[in-house]
Amino acid sequence: MARSVYVTGIDRGDGRQAVELGVMELLTRQVDRVGVFRPLVHAQAPGESGTDHVVELLRTRYRLDLPPAELYGLTYEEAAALQAAQGQDELVSALVDRFRALERRCQAVLVLGTDFADTNIPDELAFNARLANEFGAWVLPVVGGQNGDPQAVVAEVRNAHRAYADLGCSTLAMIANRVAPDAKPQVLGALAEKLPVPAYVIPEELALAAPTVAQLVEATGAEVLLGDAAGLARDVRSFVFGGAMLPTFLPALTEGALVVTPGDRADLVIGALAAHAAGAPPIAGVLLTLGQHPGPDVMALAARLAPGTPVAVVPGGSWPTAATLTHLEGRIGPNSPRKAEIALGLFELHVDTAELTKRIELVRSERVTPMMFEHELLEKARARRKHLVLPEGTEDRVLRAAEVLLRRNICDLTLLGDPEAVHRRAAALGIVLPAPDERADRAQVRIVDPATSPLRQQFAELYAKLRAHKGMTVERALDVVADVSYFGTLMVEEGIADGMVSGAAHSTAATIRPAFEVIKTSPGAAIVSSVFFMCLADRVLVYGDCAVNPDPDAQQLADIAIQSATTAARFGVEPRVAMLSYSTGTSGSGADVDKVRRATELVRELRPDLLVEGPIQYDAAVDPHVAATKLPGSAVAGRATVLVFPDLNTGNNTYKAVQRSAGAVAVGPVLQGLRKPVNDLSRGALVEDIVHTVAITAVQAQGLEGAAQ
Repeated sequence: MARSVYVTGIDRGDGRQAVELGVMELLTRQVDRVGVFRPLVHAQAPGESGTDHVVELLRTRYRLDLPPAELYGLTYEEAAALQAAQGQDELVSALVDRFRALERRCQAVLVLGTDFADTNIPDELAFNARLANEFGAWVLPVVGGQNGDPQAVVAEVRNAHRAYADLGCSTLAMIANRVAPDAKPQVLGALAEKLPVPAYVIPEELALAAPTVAQLVEATGAEVLLGDAAGLARDVRSFVFGGAMLPTFLPALTEGALVVTPGDRADLVIGALAAHAAGAPPIAGVLLTLGQHPGPDVMALAARLAPGTPVAVVPGGSWPTAATLTHLEGRIGPNSPRKAEIALGLFELHVDTAELTKRIELVRSERVTPMMFEHELLEKARARRKHLVLPEGTEDRVLRAAEVLLRRNICDLTLLGDPEAVHRRAAALGIVLPAPDERADRAQVRIVDPATSPLRQQFAELYAKLRAHKGMTVERALDVVADVSYFGTLMVEEGIADGMVSGAAHSTAATIRPAFEVIKTSPGAAIVSSVFFMCLADRVLVYGDCAVNPDPDAQQLADIAIQSATTAARFGVEPRVAMLSYSTGTSGSGADVDKVRRATELVRELRPDLLVEGPIQYDAAVDPHVAATKLPGSAVAGRATVLVFPDLNTGNNTYKAVQRSAGAVAVGPVLQGLRKPVNDLSRGALVEDIVHTVAITAVQAQGLEGAAQ
């Protein structure tokens, strides 16, 4: 039977979505077949089936391979009719049947309790408790703590625990959510003394409570005149209603404010957007009332002043519009990935996920899925937080990745670039880079301009010394080290940063050349090489070298194999090395096969502890049935995890063929053999690619730290 967790509450407004997302993340780290079940859902329209934004978020984010209809029980209307006709026992029985059908297909199931909003369920808490008991699920109650003093929050949590315990529930833990940040220590201390189960306190996070511009547009039925997807995803933290003249109006603008003004006030529209373009302050957008569209000249100027900033129009006046806006709160859904990352970061920072996992008694799957590998990667990076430098500080994807890395507490960051330009671009994307925080538990970010940094002179002197044999002088080096790639590399060399990731907007040569010149190869490494982590449906393979060395000789090929095995082990992949060729065993001959055969012998001499086989064909390396015919009795054949290609042509084409044809997730290239970690990005890298590459670099830095001790 699947292990199940039933997340529920006692009232609306508890911010439970963040906890549901956090628990789903926790479950998917451990097992590969996870389901989500919403027993009751609101119908989209009378007589229609229902969908839920949290279920849809979890289904898409965690790539649940389950029919959407199986993730829901009944609509509230269907439940009310069934209960009225046949009683609550029949209703519960019907929901249990739907749940069991899903449970049979899963190793763990997250159940989302009723939402305490327009449900018409008498004694809703008792109803959730009964469902949890019938499902055989742990109960995880969430109590909203916003606007409550510490004593009131503690009392609410204790009462909720008692209520669910009295109804026979097995309580996994208690969570007080949306608690005032300064009240957290007092609430946590009191709950630790008064509850027999773990208690966690998650503070209020304004970025989660704030609705997005897109959500406000939907709620008001506004027509979008200007604005891109990034602008519509901005958080609305306050409202400024424009009625005053421009000199009085401008000082009222605040960061993240939505300007609400009649459509005929072109002066306020242009003034607000001009202030945004100047970066003081960056607003969320402009909402025009009374259905009035500004003229084409005004709209053309608005588009040039602040490209991407939303401008929308509603038919109503300011008063009814204000009444609609002020009651909206942020919602985590499929179209709000930023909020999902913020919620996960908050959950992971304030909840002991290791303790929670242990209480659920989840047994980790032997099979490693791409998602499990990704989760494990982020967990490794977060375990011993390192400091990484990202030279491309004004690049949109880098800024989005930086927000994820900081929110998820994965690493500390230095972004290179003009601070004003970085902040302006971040604001245009709706990204808030956190201010420096003295608390050691939060990931930190700083912005450094190489052109004006006090480190520039120090780095120039160091670079001139390192490259003196090439005729480098300090005067020339001052220009060289102002380049972000060189500056970032020198930060790593000097120990100011633990690693560097670049390449989203720079060529591979621009990223790697400074590393070759400054950091150089590690002791014992003959060359710098690379691997890709190929995340297939049921396992993770390591491919090397697919990105750096065109035609390695036998000695270099052996070095690539040993480096790749070390990298694999560092990331939790047990190394079983296959030295690939077009023939297996002794069946072939020729210079290319002989090179692989000699490289295999060298690996066995240098690392007798490694399991290695070669020469071997790809099919014999990964398919047990083929291996049984071609190399019976081999400890590697049929179960290889590290596949070393004889040359770049073969390796690069193979990884791309597997990536495209088998739908594999290719994480990399990951450089290996440098004294300190530097990694290159594809210029087409997605935000998630950047996040994963930074996490890999952080784990590499941890490994170097451990080796130095």
